[in-house]
Amino acid sequence: MVRLLGNNLASKKKIYIALTAIYGIGISKSFKILKAVNIDPNTRVFNLTENNISALRDYLETSEYKFEGDLKRLISLDIKRLIDINSFRGRRHLKGLPVRGQRTRTNSRTSRQLGLFIRKK
Repeated sequence: MVRLLGNNLASKKKIYIALTAIYGIGISKSFKILKAVNIDPNTRVFNLTENNISALRDYLETSEYKFEGDLKRLISLDIKRLIDINSFRGRRHLKGLPVRGQRTRTNSRTSRQLGLFIRKK
């Protein structure tokens, strides 16, 4: 089992899919990362050599992208900034309502439930 940035990657999956287990990496970004490190995206995780794993780990730690805790911290600071300046989007975040213009008369049940859970904390 390969461990990158605090996440265990599933051994049987292809590496481009397994990288998406890391917060902040989607399929397109995983293809870019693998191209930069010269690893075939269709190889399985258990077929990776130690050199491949170390090159991938070094690239992820030194790349310009943000992952995991850093990315979560940046997102929370952005939301906090919106709340502090009392913008419309910040007030919607604070109330737990949809932020991006969705209708609330009928279809915002999930957003309201998630917001209620967050506000109680």
